[in-house]
Amino acid sequence: MNHTNKVWQTEPRETVQSWLADGRTFEAPKGTTLKAFFEAAYPDPPVPVIAALVGGVLRELTWELAQDSRVKPIFLSESDGVRIYRRSLTFLLIAAAHRLFPDVEVYIDHSLPFGAFFCEAANREPFSPAELDAITAEMHRLVAADLPIVREELPLDEALALFEERGVMDKVHLFQSRIRNQRMHLRLYNLDGYRDYFHGYMVPSTGYLRYFELLPWGEEGFILRFPRRHEPTQLQEVQDSPQLLQVFREYGSWLRLLRVENVAGLNEAIAADRLRQIVLVSEALHERKIADIARQIQCQREKVRLVLIAGPSSSGKTTFSRRLAVQLLAHGLHPFALEMDNYFVERELTPRDEHGEYDFEALEALDLARLNADLNALLAGEEVQLPRFNFRTGHREVGERVKLRPEHIIILEGIHGLNPALVQAVPESCTYRIYVSALTQLNLDRHNRVPTTDTRLIRRIVRDARTRGYNAEETLARWQSVRRGEKRYIFPYQENADVMFNSALAYEMAMLKPLAEPLLLQVRPESPQSVEAKRLLTFLQWFTPASADNTPENSILREFVGGQALDGFHWD
Repeated sequence: MNHTNKVWQTEPRETVQSWLADGRTFEAPKGTTLKAFFEAAYPDPPVPVIAALVGGVLRELTWELAQDSRVKPIFLSESDGVRIYRRSLTFLLIAAAHRLFPDVEVYIDHSLPFGAFFCEAANREPFSPAELDAITAEMHRLVAADLPIVREELPLDEALALFEERGVMDKVHLFQSRIRNQRMHLRLYNLDGYRDYFHGYMVPSTGYLRYFELLPWGEEGFILRFPRRHEPTQLQEVQDSPQLLQVFREYGSWLRLLRVENVAGLNEAIAADRLRQIVLVSEALHERKIADIARQIQCQREKVRLVLIAGPSSSGKTTFSRRLAVQLLAHGLHPFALEMDNYFVERELTPRDEHGEYDFEALEALDLARLNADLNALLAGEEVQLPRFNFRTGHREVGERVKLRPEHIIILEGIHGLNPALVQAVPESCTYRIYVSALTQLNLDRHNRVPTTDTRLIRRIVRDARTRGYNAEETLARWQSVRRGEKRYIFPYQENADVMFNSALAYEMAMLKPLAEPLLLQVRPESPQSVEAKRLLTFLQWFTPASADNTPENSILREFVGGQALDGFHWD
């Protein structure tokens, strides 16, 4: 029988009990905070507790226990935990910078793959190393003081007046575009007298935010480093990512051209009947980039015979490949699609992961010797008997016989396209590598960024329901496994690309919203996926919905919403 622990001794009064999954039961006075509860339950945790699920609902550690509940800690090593940590760390940075430089606004722009946010100081020269050192020292002072991060409910008109006085008009426009009832209240957070809005929960105090670093980055800004959840108390090694940085700069210029630099800007454009213009210009920018990639390949036609395309799930690789094929044809080249999936090893030879399950995403799941032999034979103009993999039986079958002409160029799309070990037998000079992903997205405002992962996840929810019959709960349940594969097999090699293509579209979330919301609303409240579904629903509420009928038939977005004109396009 499980014993009951007292959180602390107190005078007799009404109490509540909380149960942990490990069988322990704790009793405490009503009104005891989750912070106090976990300090008793986990007095010396190797990984900090950041939040909790109480009866299946995500709560901050300042939440007061009012009834008997099942309680599950959310550690820094979990997605929700690290998300809350990064958001709180952002607030710490902004508050510290405001104390030292009250006239400067810090923008949280985009993420970097090694665990960092790229940040900029608005309307001034970038912070110098000495200034960043001063901000770092102030952040450490606030952490050492363990100051409370206080949640406040402010009437909307007072919150708007606060941001107007500070000149933070992107927040004003964001709230005005969504909130019509002026009697509503807005949740702000207060850190040592500095109040701001953040979309999501916070840690209870600054003492939780011990792991960070500020470094100059490029010529325009700096980075805020934070831990990743698989190493929650360590900062990862800094990696140079020049191509990724260039993509973000390019996308920023696109948004300025469209006059849509945040979600409020998109909502205002929709209200002003400018959506069609935004769609057409966004698609034209995509087409110009694809045409430029085709031109680069055509300019190297004498040596490049193999184009390798890789990218994470729901990045739009299939539509990109088809649109690239159209542009290659326009440049006088003849693309031939070679399907990497046909080169899987026999099912019984497939490697297994740490859980004993087949790991179809591992490089060793492919017959690399056969793939390289076929590629070299095709490039030499020989006739090749291609394989065809039967996913139902798990065995390889005989495919078509193919002989390519000199004007053919092979396009090979797959998860390992940027891994040098994939095609070691093919000379490097013969290959051209492309990385495709939805690399950035409109942010809510200068302090509330939208993770690019969320864009891909919402795309996948919509596509899975339409093409595979999966409900949102099933897609959400698979997502962490998908993400593990991406981090292991794709992201480490993205800088090997000769070029990166950003498949994000400024307008897409407005069109995905009406399709994704009904699917997310069907997730059962008792489901383990309900917390994530609620998070995505709350995020989608910021967008004014629009019909996907406005999307061109060859758009990358059509890969997810349907109506793709390129589905029947044969390019070999």
